[in-house]
Amino acid sequence: MKCKARVGKHLIALVTALVFLAGASRTADARSYVTDTEIEFYIRELATPVFQTAGLSPSAIDIYFINDDTLNAFVAGGQNIFFHTGLLMATETPEQLLGVIAHETGHIAGGHLARTGEALRNASQNALLGIILGAGAALATGRGDAAGAIFQGTQAAVQDSLLSYSRTQESAADQAAVRYLDANRESSKGMLEFLSTLSGQELLSGRSRSPYASTHPLTQDRISFVEAHVANSRFSDAKLSDDLQIKHRRMVAKLKGFIRSPARTFRDYEESDSSLEARYARAIATYRLPDMNKAVTMVDGLLEEYPKDPYFHELKGQILFEAGKPAEAEGSYRTAHELLPDAPRIQLELARVLLAREGPEASAEAQTHLERVVQEMPSSTFAWRQLAIAYGRNGDHGMSALALAEEAYRSGRERDAALQANRAKQKLQPNTEPWLRATDIEQLSTPRDRERKTR
Repeated sequence: MKCKARVGKHLIALVTALVFLAGASRTADARSYVTDTEIEFYIRELATPVFQTAGLSPSAIDIYFINDDTLNAFVAGGQNIFFHTGLLMATETPEQLLGVIAHETGHIAGGHLARTGEALRNASQNALLGIILGAGAALATGRGDAAGAIFQGTQAAVQDSLLSYSRTQESAADQAAVRYLDANRESSKGMLEFLSTLSGQELLSGRSRSPYASTHPLTQDRISFVEAHVANSRFSDAKLSDDLQIKHRRMVAKLKGFIRSPARTFRDYEESDSSLEARYARAIATYRLPDMNKAVTMVDGLLEEYPKDPYFHELKGQILFEAGKPAEAEGSYRTAHELLPDAPRIQLELARVLLAREGPEASAEAQTHLERVVQEMPSSTFAWRQLAIAYGRNGDHGMSALALAEEAYRSGRERDAALQANRAKQKLQPNTEPWLRATDIEQLSTPRDRERKTR
């Protein structure tokens, strides 16, 4: 991650204009999204059994991370779960995070957002859906400047009351959550621990109060219900696997390393702490000082013990690339991709390094990688832009124009999309699949078609 609008590989911060969806604020507020393959894969692994038990398709649920220190998690715009990084870093165990996931899943499965009133289905819904769609594209871009265009025009504030739940809905979500956990033979103790952490928030007001407490009314009845369940459930002493415990500690360490100041990270993870997560956090903090050479040495130390860890190779690639050493970075990203071939963001960074190296072979390979990336992440405007560069260097100017049309269309720049689509049609073979796609983009981006869609 690079701070603010700077782009990193492990944890990309996209500074965008985002309406503060679930806090006490009623005005538009700037927030940044973060995205990270390791953290996403871990939370997916943790959440998938709960989603399946709730009768939901895991692939249909989108998970987003917002760089915000407050404790908050919420569901918005359908099957979209948002986590504040403050909440993720505050959870001490995967069981606590799983309890939050199970509760939010209860809101989705119960259709609670659909019952928040007619206002959400009218003007506020349009603003909210724009934010959700924009967030999906922004998370995939890998660039703050590309992501910024997604949110142009989405300035209306969404009232926090629209995303607040009633006490009845909260109780229903709690009941669903413990049911899901029991069905998977998992303990509800983590959920109880998190509720206990929040219990003091009910007495606070204003900025001191957690947004989670504002949007998820906490009552003694709720706590008593979960306490009773823990006391009677035969799974209350169950623990998640050691592997998930390690992944959770790594997630917290990585977030702190990238988000907190290096000085604070060094205080939290003292030099005497030789645990994997402490060394991981210190390596990231050292890179952010910045002390690139020492950071590479620290990552190399981790790789000596864990040579097949794709995320350590990925981090090393990021450090080397940002130090102006694309040839060395290529080897690290290539290894990370080989170890984790189904991670499109790692493949995107490998392609980016190849384009930085230039040369016909590198450009041809970059094109191959990027064609797969846009299939996996079609909303990634950054990937489409990189693919346009690769096509251009490989002499395929028709496909380059089509890739630019895709990038513009998905960024909401419809005039540019129509222009590039028209250019692509002049260079592509008529009636082929790319030509037909260019025709679609051109038609979808014209004022006449937009008027037809609004009727």
